[in-house]
Amino acid sequence: MASDTSKHVVEMRNIVKRFGNFTAIHNANITIGRGEIHALVGENGAGKSTLMNVLYGLLPRTEGDVLLRGKSVHFSTPNDAIAQGIGMVHQHFKLAPSFTVAENIVLGAEPTLAMGRLNMRRAETETGELSKRFGLDLDPRAMVGSLSVGLRQRVEILKTLYRKAEVLVFDEPTAVLTPQETRELFATMRQLAQSGHSIIFITHKLREVLAVSDRISVMKQGEIVATIDNKDVTAQEIASLMVGRSVLLRVAKDEAKPGGRTMLNIRNLTALGERGENAVHKLSLSVRSGEIVGLAGVQGNGQDELVECIAGLRQPAGGKIEICDKPLGATPADNRALGLAYVPADRGGVGLSLQSSIWENMTVGHLPKFKRGQFLSIGDARARADELIKRYDVRGATLDKAAGSLSGGNQQKVQIARELSREDGSLIIAEQPSQGVDIGAIESIHRILVEMRDAGKAVFVISADLDEIFSISDRILVIYRGQIVADLKASDATQEEVGRYMGGLETPIVDTGASVKEPARVC
Repeated sequence: MASDTSKHVVEMRNIVKRFGNFTAIHNANITIGRGEIHALVGENGAGKSTLMNVLYGLLPRTEGDVLLRGKSVHFSTPNDAIAQGIGMVHQHFKLAPSFTVAENIVLGAEPTLAMGRLNMRRAETETGELSKRFGLDLDPRAMVGSLSVGLRQRVEILKTLYRKAEVLVFDEPTAVLTPQETRELFATMRQLAQSGHSIIFITHKLREVLAVSDRISVMKQGEIVATIDNKDVTAQEIASLMVGRSVLLRVAKDEAKPGGRTMLNIRNLTALGERGENAVHKLSLSVRSGEIVGLAGVQGNGQDELVECIAGLRQPAGGKIEICDKPLGATPADNRALGLAYVPADRGGVGLSLQSSIWENMTVGHLPKFKRGQFLSIGDARARADELIKRYDVRGATLDKAAGSLSGGNQQKVQIARELSREDGSLIIAEQPSQGVDIGAIESIHRILVEMRDAGKAVFVISADLDEIFSISDRILVIYRGQIVADLKASDATQEEVGRYMGGLETPIVDTGASVKEPARVC
């Protein structure tokens, strides 16, 4: 339903938000119409979440006015915003897995009987009716821990609707969904808009912005630089507004020419999860030199355990892992010596030492090349780090600055620069490589990964973003419940097809055992 901007439900006028001497939001102006789906896009650190946190009462504004239904409001806490009909559907769900759907929805706003006792019958009736009203099809008595990711998100949406939210803020809602679940979410968003709800959709996925929004506001460096109707713009134009220059949304690359050398060979791998369950079960895969293999899957299907086994951070319970017929060592250092370059998703806990300087983080693992006799040439190491800072455009970085002082996206650039600049890295494991990185930097990272492939290296990309998987992969593997269920040529596959395998809706087309066909290895 198109918005009626003559009836603005939300108006944010000249909003300023300062943190000490740093101004995060500069005179931002945005209006949200009744029944409108309004996308808010921008690069990492542009101020999208900060602006919405001001609206939701999580942060006090420094200057400016917020009007709700034409009246000035000031929210000190999210409870104030909720009481006035504003709800937020968080990217990371705020649910209790051991509670039922109804218990999660009414938590904090429970219907009661005499003596304050929970009226469970009424809670289940009301949540069931609400679910049917908006076509969300949830069983009020189901345990949340047993639900799929998409159904859990529906619980989050119903939590806001139960509290009579008229304005809903969706913060990166599709980050963990399959394409089918994303399509169902968009149908729900449209139904909500048709019933008079207003939706603010924060995302970095431009294809999805164009698929569901009525209007689009672009943020850059804390300001709203443009608000445009969906029908009047392309994804390329939105990206250019965000970055300030033309960018490639899909990396340009020739067809892969994989060699006969298998750089990563996994056979019948089994790995246990944190609760002792089989997180990875008899999984087999291979990655050859000269190809980029992307691993797609809904988070929680064994990707983390698989990568940790390859990196030497987790001990396999069975099976074998080889780099060119050489068994992986017992430690990450052993595996790096075999030629493994690893970009972990957990940059703060695994990839970087946040307390250490940027030059130390960029050169750790490269130190032997800076030895001069028995001594380390710190000057050469610092010069190398300075070169990488410029090449990878690590903004706000100085050599002696602590890595932890950088934004998340620039921390990602530090570990990307260190790992992808390794001359001895024959196998590159890139886990969520563009996570938290600006569109312009994503273009650069993808181009470098393709250059690595063209130089004869093997690249294994694990990403929750299907756009990223399709943009750079030559071959796509799909993991579901700890097993590889599909091995597809990227140029022949579709996102819908991959999404069906991700959701377990298709019969596996590969045998995860030793019968998986693989080219001969020449090592």
